Parts: sequence; structure tokens; C-alpha cells
Amino acid sequence: MEKLKVNKAACISCGACVGMYPDLFAFGDDDTAEVIMDTIPEDRDEDVTVAIEGCPTGAIGYEEEKVA
Repeated sequence: MEKLKVNKAACISCGACVGMYPDLFAFGDDDTAEVIMDTIPEDRDEDVTVAIEGCPTGAIGYEEEKVA
């Protein structure tokens, strides 16, 4: 299963994702963006794609979740 993540090392806090989709992304305590939904509904796939493509540093993407 894939999980939407923000690479904190690559995030420059430009706010594009937070500004476009404040219900999906927010700024964390470290002032970088973070995903605020545990599970992204399928009907939001297009929004996620726009956020990924709109990130100037490519910091947003999917990460394979590790199953214990």
C-alpha cells in the first residue's frame, strides 16, 4: 500500500500544496509541509496529482508503506 508523503529535506515551504489543498496538507512545527490525512480518498487522486506536479522541488510523492 502506498502512502502520500512530503520529503521534509526537499520541501522549501513555498506553500503551493497547502494553499491549493489545505484539507490535505498543512505546515508542521518545522515549517515544512506535511500530509494531514492518513488515507487519501480515491476521489482526491486528481488533486494529489496536481499537488505532486505543482511542487517546485518534487518533495511530494508516494512511499511504499511497510507492513509489519
